[in-house]
Order: sequence, then C-alpha cells, then structure tokens
Amino acid sequence: MTNTAQPRKEGSSDFLSQYEHICALQGLVPLPAVRTSLKMGMLSFNADRLRLLDWVPLLSALRINKTLPSVSIRSTFQPSLQDTMIEKHKSYARRRIPAVTTKEVTIQLCKAIKGCLTTSTALTNLEFQGILLRGRDIMFLAKGLNKSASLVHLSLAFCPIGDVGLEILCQNLRSVTTLKTVNFTACNLTWRGAKHISTVLKYQAVKRHEEVWAANLRSRNADLEGMGGLKRVTFNSNPLVGDQGAHAFADSICDNLWLRALDLQLCGISSGGAKALLDSLESNATLVILDIRKNPLVDHSLMRAIIDKLNHNAKSTKSEFKWLSSSSLKDFFKSKQKRRTIILGSGRKGKATIRIGIPSKKPILTGRRYVPAKDFYVPDPPPGVPWRTAERAKRTLGEYSQYKKSRNKKIGE
Repeated sequence: MTNTAQPRKEGSSDFLSQYEHICALQGLVPLPAVRTSLKMGMLSFNADRLRLLDWVPLLSALRINKTLPSVSIRSTFQPSLQDTMIEKHKSYARRRIPAVTTKEVTIQLCKAIKGCLTTSTALTNLEFQGILLRGRDIMFLAKGLNKSASLVHLSLAFCPIGDVGLEILCQNLRSVTTLKTVNFTACNLTWRGAKHISTVLKYQAVKRHEEVWAANLRSRNADLEGMGGLKRVTFNSNPLVGDQGAHAFADSICDNLWLRALDLQLCGISSGGAKALLDSLESNATLVILDIRKNPLVDHSLMRAIIDKLNHNAKSTKSEFKWLSSSSLKDFFKSKQKRRTIILGSGRKGKATIRIGIPSKKPILTGRRYVPAKDFYVPDPPPGVPWRTAERAKRTLGEYSQYKKSRNKKIGE
C-alpha cells in the first residue's frame, strides 16, 4: 500500500510521471501522442485514436492533476455518416467506431475533468472539440466549472450540447468569475441558447455594477478591467439563432461595460437583428468586436455602420481580443484523402499489398501509345460477352479511334 501511495502522491504534482506510473501498474504503454503534447506543457490529443483500455490510466492521472495549464481533447468522428455502413457491415463498423463516443467513456471523462477543475489551480484552458456530450456528462462538467478557481477559457466547439445542455452550463457559468471567454461554435443552439447566455451577461453586469457602487462609497476607483466575468462570447455556426437571438444579445449588451467581443457568424441573422444590434451599440462604448459576417440577409449598409461604430470604440479602448477567421462545419470536418495500404497475405516473395489513394490523372495505356481517356468513347459491352473479349474490343476501338483522327488530320493538311 505504501509503495503505491507514495508515487501517487508525488505524481500528483507531475502529470507525466503519474501517467507513466499508472500505465506501468496496469501493464500498458504510454501513448506517444500524449507524451509528445506533454513535452510542450499541455495535454492535447485526438480522442478517436484511443482504445477503451487507453482511457483508464489517462483519466486516472487527469483526475488528480494539479499542474496542467491546458487540456484539449478533440474528435472528428461523425456518427451520422456511419448509419448506412452499420446496416451493411455491422461487425466491422462497430470495431471502427471510436471509444470516445460511448457513454462509459464520456461520463468518466467529465468526472475526471470535474476532479481536475476542483483540485487544480493551474488549469486555465479547457477545450472539447467534437465530443458527444450527453445530459449527465454536462452536469458533471458544470459542477466542476462551479468549483474552478483558475479556468479562463472554455471551448465546446462542435459539441452538440443543444439548448438544454447550455442551460445546465449557464446555471453554473454565471458564478465563475475567473472565466473570460466561452466558445459554443456549432453546438446545435437556437435563439433559446442565446437567451441563456444573455441572462448570464445580465447577471454578471448587475454584480459588477454593485462592485463599482461599493467602491465609490469607499471613495475608491473601481478596477473595471480587473473584475471577473465573461469578456468574449463566440456563437458561430448556429444558424437557428436568428433575429430573435440577436435581439436577446442586443438587450444584454446595451448597458454592459465589460463585454469586449461577440461573434455571431453563420447565425441566420437578417437586417432586423442587425438593426437591433446597431441600436444597442449607441449606449455601449466598450464593445470592439461584433462579428456578424457570413449572414447573407444582413444589408451591407448596416454592416458598414456597425463596423464604423466598433472602430470608434476601438480607438478609445485597447482590447486584447482579435477578429476570428471565418469557419464552418465543412472546414472542421474536411480532411485530406490519404493513401491506405491493405496487406493481403504473405508468401515466399514477401507480403502482397494494395495501395488505395487518390486517383491519378495519368493517361491510359491502350497498346501502342498513351491516349487520354477523354479522347474517345468506349461503350459498355453487351450482356453475355466474356470479359476478355470485351477488353480486346475496347483496346481495338481505342486504336482505331486514334488512327482515324491522325488520318483526318493528314487529309486536312
């Protein structure tokens, strides 16, 4: 008991040593991707590559961590695209589905994050990207956020939490004074989710006004920049927010002196919602970023008026935030097609392999010379013709087509 507890106690101050120790106890090898990211001082990895057994030592070390400043876990798996494959090849498809999509892994992951947020005073950045979080998972995550004393940035981009999941988070987010930025890009949110966030902004604005009032009573100058609360809200790629959600945000930023950036790209906003946001800027001199790009229903004159007002605000205040690059779901899930190697078997001369990759644009060899495939048309063979006969006919037809073209060219000369 003592031999196991002592390294565990010492390892709690060093995530890498603790992770390696738990892997050694369970007879597992530490993942190279995890060790590589830890050398850079952060935990960042692709969850799709982890098996079920790989999660056990990782989550055990994460639960008692006290030194990691950043945790980033991402997944690009799309369950909707696998439905047809599951019906055709059920056994193969189940083997290919990552373990991070199961309920057992996600709930244990959120429990580990909750323990880390509760005990750690160094964790400032937490990112979940494309992770399927369910109701119970979000509840554990929200409890950890409520007890956090150091978290500054929270990102749940491409996590389909919906309005219900966001409501659970908002009940605990409003009391987290250290949190400055939240990112809910492509989280399947609607105008109801916008109202939940606007309620948090209003609640924090009231608390800050109370602090300013108390400082004035004591004849002190209130430190507006040093006050806790949200300073950037990112709501990109949620097309169901619409004008109703834009009105909710406009209502929350009217008298807000602390919010600096609000990102609303691809939110289905029209000129009506943009007009409400522009009117709210008349009484707001601190907001420097109001990003409503990629909303084609917004009139260009309104867009120009909003940008002019933001430029006027930026001259008077110096902001640490910058405009985000335009992003969408296609940009996130777009992956470069790579070659795959399939090993068929082994024999005397070695292993037989087949490489499957992007089809090349090389010409087709037809016998005498290389001829591009688009230069002639080869009809499909009629039913009942053997394949050798059909291939011979295609080759002969291709050669005849080239001969006919060269003859016509000579006649024309």
